Amino acid sequence: MNYLLSSPSLDDLIRLLKAWRFWMLGAMLGALLGAAVYYIIPPPYRAKATINVDFNLEQAWPKDTDRQQFYYLERESRKLEEIAWSDELMEPLSSEFGFSVEELRGRKLQLSQPAEAGWHFYADDTDSQTADALASAWSTAFVSEVQAQIEAGNINGFVRLEATQAKNLPEERSVPLSGYLLVGSVGFLTIAVFVVLFVKPKPESNVS
Repeated sequence: MNYLLSSPSLDDLIRLLKAWRFWMLGAMLGALLGAAVYYIIPPPYRAKATINVDFNLEQAWPKDTDRQQFYYLERESRKLEEIAWSDELMEPLSSEFGFSVEELRGRKLQLSQPAEAGWHFYADDTDSQTADALASAWSTAFVSEVQAQIEAGNINGFVRLEATQAKNLPEERSVPLSGYLLVGSVGFLTIAVFVVLFVKPKPESNVS
């Protein structure tokens, strides 16, 4: 027990460096295990739709008032984000695709919202076509609802939306193979290092 709780000595560090073949082998085995997990239990597909959001700051605030522009951008961005997750969008998606609203908000859908420029609407599913259709439907419904809110005066009239990518969406796994390789390699490398540092070597026997 005392050996396990004691700090590594210089001899321990030297022994660790000498065992580089062992922990390199552990890293390789970990990467192979990560790849095996990726292909046996693959992560869901992820589709991405992109809507370009232009707040037209120059027209909304023609004078050089940076603080007002900041608050305008923050306020309108918050409104758009609330629309993206609103019941008006989630409930029709729930009925169409058979997922609960809680599942859509908590696991299936993700929104990358950088205030202005491209808003990315992500959808995850084990079926690539379902992920594609879900992301497309969500982004299309978002544009329609925002346009309706602009006409109703709830969103600033200078806000402009353009669906730059809403059909034939790029699909990829939600977690790339490289992520599995990295986690497996680092995990086994860490285990290998701990084995070398904390497993006490057997003392050499003296031969008379």
